Amino acid sequence: MAGHIQDRWYRTEIGADGKPRRVKTDRYGTGMRYRARYVGPDGTEKSKSFPDKQKRLAEQWLVQIAADMSRGQYIDPQAARITFRQYGEKWLATHTTDINSRDSAERRLRLHAFPYIGTRPLVSFQPGHIRTWLSALESAVTAASYRRIIFRIVSAVLSAAVDDGLMPKNPCLAKSVKGPQASPSKVVPWTPEQVFAVRSALPERYRAMVDVGAGCGLRQGEIFGLPVDSVDFDGGWITVQQQLKRVRGKFVFAPPKRGKVRDVPLPGVVSAALQEHLENFATVKVTLPWLKPDGPMVTKELLFTGQAGRAVRSSHFDDHLWKPALAAAGFIPKPEKGERYQAAREHGMHALRHFYASVLLDAGESIRALSTYLGHSDPGFTLRVYTHLMPSSEGRTRRAVDTLYRASGRPLDGPETAQAA
Repeated sequence: MAGHIQDRWYRTEIGADGKPRRVKTDRYGTGMRYRARYVGPDGTEKSKSFPDKQKRLAEQWLVQIAADMSRGQYIDPQAARITFRQYGEKWLATHTTDINSRDSAERRLRLHAFPYIGTRPLVSFQPGHIRTWLSALESAVTAASYRRIIFRIVSAVLSAAVDDGLMPKNPCLAKSVKGPQASPSKVVPWTPEQVFAVRSALPERYRAMVDVGAGCGLRQGEIFGLPVDSVDFDGGWITVQQQLKRVRGKFVFAPPKRGKVRDVPLPGVVSAALQEHLENFATVKVTLPWLKPDGPMVTKELLFTGQAGRAVRSSHFDDHLWKPALAAAGFIPKPEKGERYQAAREHGMHALRHFYASVLLDAGESIRALSTYLGHSDPGFTLRVYTHLMPSSEGRTRRAVDTLYRASGRPLDGPETAQAA
């Protein structure tokens, strides 16, 4: 047994006869009688108090502490009193350097985790507590995909607590805990007619944005933050090295998503559309902070700006320009007077990236190349999202043979000709 047990009600003294004897202390009969003490792995003394007639429990507690130490499962009793909220707030401050990611995680924990499990000490968590919380979360959040994100954040916090020695294991990983499953949905790319319909419905100064999205696969923020010096008209490339991003209500310039700077082929038709755009609308120098609202100021000469000569604000663009264009193209209904346009998440500017991917895959481009052009961190992710858009092997075979025969100028003779030969 590690440590020892102190009896606070008695102390040992040496009597006049030189023999030890037990003497009542000033605390006799009041408060906790036994104090179990031991030295933790960090070299500091730890203790826990027990009432009268529970010396055996104190001994068992010390035995358990010794066993946990030997198995590497020791949890500091003081640290274990930290609640999920207390630890979660510390985790938020250190888990990422990306301000947007940190703010998103903080908002999801604050709204959907802290009110339910925030006051529970880490060491007390059981799988049942997570199952109960997930049940409440299902009632509060209808979208399974969003519940899945929240669940992953909570699990990440608890895994970090395990790594820091504050709890023995992560209850989110228990077999009895079934995390939210995202509803499988396949990307349905727009047709060329739909792309051109939305393009023509936009004001002229914004139409070339559609060409960059559908013809080069750039994200909305990358289009809004595209400087003219990133477009190599002679060489036929666009260097995607920044985006326009909103951080804590302020617009900033920042690297592309996950820092994936990349070069994207610039098709001739997109190059021509951008050159026509430049003839009609001059570039504007825009100065914004870099990466965060208090970051260093940088100036970029942007291809696309609003009528006031400032950077395009995504919220204004989406509500007052993009959605009316969607309605004109028949994607969403036109609202009644005084009402807002309905939500159209699947038809945001990201739909242009899906169109771009479908065009490249239909043309036989590789998943690895497409992943690079889209700025994905992993070709496997690209494959999972777009695998259903890849031409079938039999389709590729037919086109390959047909193309070969047409290129050679030979007639596509039927079986009879083949047999005669």
